[in-house]
Amino acid sequence: MENSIKDILARNGFSFKKQFGQNFITDTNLLKSIVALSGADKTANVLEIGCGAGTLTRELASAAKRVIAYEIDTKLQPVLAETLAGIDNAEVVFRDFLKADLAEIEEELGEYIVVANLPYYITTPLVMRFVEEAKKVRALVIMVQDDVAKRFCAAPNTPEYGAVTAAIARRASAETVKFVPRRMFYPVPNVDSAVVKLTFEEGRIPVKSEKCYRDTVRAAFLSRRKTLENNLVNSFAFSRAQAQDILQQANIPEKARGETLSPLQLANLSDIIFETKNTNAK
Repeated sequence: MENSIKDILARNGFSFKKQFGQNFITDTNLLKSIVALSGADKTANVLEIGCGAGTLTRELASAAKRVIAYEIDTKLQPVLAETLAGIDNAEVVFRDFLKADLAEIEEELGEYIVVANLPYYITTPLVMRFVEEAKKVRALVIMVQDDVAKRFCAAPNTPEYGAVTAAIARRASAETVKFVPRRMFYPVPNVDSAVVKLTFEEGRIPVKSEKCYRDTVRAAFLSRRKTLENNLVNSFAFSRAQAQDILQQANIPEKARGETLSPLQLANLSDIIFETKNTNAK
């Protein structure tokens, strides 16, 4: 298939665009493996983002009930017309997914799985969009750069652990399910990749206010060199005494730093901050 995809791209005069971070998967075994890891079957609706030359789209369509694929590069239209010829359960939407109406997509699809080979520049904003907005997503199975995979799946108090890790953890469990060397892509990128699976669980880490949790996470990782107490003072305009009292209520050591807190501890802290702010407002 690798040669045929290269031939199709060449025949249609396609040239890769650096700004879209285009690196296509051509290995059939890898494509089948990603589909299997997604759990897509004949009952599943799949949303694919960045379908590229349609190699993954084709494999998804053979396994799933329906595939809606978003692609930003309209120059791929003739390529996709060729690679997806004869496939009637896959639809390509030529649009920037980040500008699409997610609520409308969810209304059309119902429950769905996201599968995507993501360019670096879109990875975090896209994942955060699903974490913060999605109502009907069951899982994200995404190909990302290896260092990004480590951040998504990091444990507390490690260099990779950060705000995005804690944000994801509130709604989904994250695991790296496959390592993918750079040679598996065309053209070959400068870094290795990994497939990460985010499995969404209703009420995984309940919080009193989603906004307050986001604000708390942002504050916790505002400055890694500063203590959490200082970050709470700077982010929420608490007095130092208030910040100390909040940490005491949350059973967090006075000199703790944000990156030492687990997502559960951050959720508990955010609830206490939420209650404190409400009390102060009365």
